[in-house]
Amino acid sequence: MFGKSIVATSVLMLGLTGTALAQTPSQISQFNAWGAYSYQQGNGKVCYVLSVPIDKQPASVDHGDNFFMVSQKPGQNVNFEPQFKAGYDLQQNSKVTVTIDNRNFSMFTNGSHGWMENAAEEPQLVAALRSGQKMSISAVSKRGTKTSYAYSLKGVSAALKAIATCK
Repeated sequence: MFGKSIVATSVLMLGLTGTALAQTPSQISQFNAWGAYSYQQGNGKVCYVLSVPIDKQPASVDHGDNFFMVSQKPGQNVNFEPQFKAGYDLQQNSKVTVTIDNRNFSMFTNGSHGWMENAAEEPQLVAALRSGQKMSISAVSKRGTKTSYAYSLKGVSAALKAIATCK
């Protein structure tokens, strides 16, 4: 169910984040709602896990392709970096809120992307993903529409484990 949309979204994501697509990312494996992928970038490898929302609100608007990912870039000393990608531009100077169970994490926005506002909290967000029961994301579009997304956390621990030794 999730596999085809995740692969399509991951290819789209790579194109939108400015990474040259010399090849399609290779799927390491699918773990329920989370896929694990890798691709070569320069002299190094990039690995990431990715999931798409299971619910998008409000239902009456076109959300485009949305996803949440966590990447490993050993050649760039990046370990488990969370990122949100909306299918539309986010409101300038707005925040994306990631809620895992009862814990909130704040992301700054740039275009259609959200990254952790406090990089020191990245390991805490990843730990919350591993132990959490539910995740939701709220954001505001460039037009001022308040949006929210629900994600399944089924398989996220196994997916993160699959990219832990990315080299």
